[in-house]
Amino acid sequence: MAVADIYDDIRKGERGALISIIAYLILSAFKLISGYVFGSSALLADGFNNLTDIVASLAVLIGLRISRKPPDSDHTYGHFRAETVAALLASFIMAMVGIQVIVEAVRSLFEGAKEIPQLWSAGVAVVCAAAMMGVYIYNKRLARQINNGALLAAAKDNFSDAMVSIGAAVGIAGAQFGLPWIDSAAAVAVGLLILKTAWDIFRDSTYRLTDGFDQDRLLDLRSTIARTPGVEGIRDLKARVHGNHVLVDVVIEVDAEITVMQGHEISDSIEERMSTLHNIMNVQVHVEPKR
Repeated sequence: MAVADIYDDIRKGERGALISIIAYLILSAFKLISGYVFGSSALLADGFNNLTDIVASLAVLIGLRISRKPPDSDHTYGHFRAETVAALLASFIMAMVGIQVIVEAVRSLFEGAKEIPQLWSAGVAVVCAAAMMGVYIYNKRLARQINNGALLAAAKDNFSDAMVSIGAAVGIAGAQFGLPWIDSAAAVAVGLLILKTAWDIFRDSTYRLTDGFDQDRLLDLRSTIARTPGVEGIRDLKARVHGNHVLVDVVIEVDAEITVMQGHEISDSIEERMSTLHNIMNVQVHVEPKR
């Protein structure tokens, strides 16, 4: 993958984040209006929740825009990690939403009986959940395709919001049968799901930002380098995730009698193999004579 392709993938990620923002704007307006018309506090709360999610999607969009900036004197590796920071910010916002959902559910449970909302509001919640699931599926597929952590975080946020809408529909339906506690139980379950999703995104983002790298994948990279003709040993191998691509630093051992040109050709061969087999474009090879 060329550098131009990497930036093109980021542009695709921006498109996904923008779709999320547009969907949240439309659905939040639909829910808020319907909530007032049908007297549904659950639908109103869901609508206000979507307004909060616009902030998370904006954070992702801004992070992707920043990551598209070319390298400069202060960021010689580029700005790709901005998208990981954006995913981290999205996890914080999701955590706050999850806590708010649980707190509101507990408060609602202790408040007692409320006016029963019209059943139409449950239908609105289901339609909105279906629409958000469509956005989630689109963004998830795109995030997997372009290997973009920030967009994947946005997709998980889309899924959480679809679950919130489903929880609202369950609560409204339960109220029709004189079971208002179902609303609170569904809200608590949804809140816990949002917190779990936020934790997963937070854990992955901090792991990447602290240069964590999967050991099994590192072994695969070592195996590929070790099988390269001319490589007689590997003294050191490091890898880290930088935005949506991987940076590799390796110290190899070669025959002490070969020429500088031959050592250079071995390095080129390693870079070619890493690009072809692992889609890794940035490999720093240091050559040492075998002792």
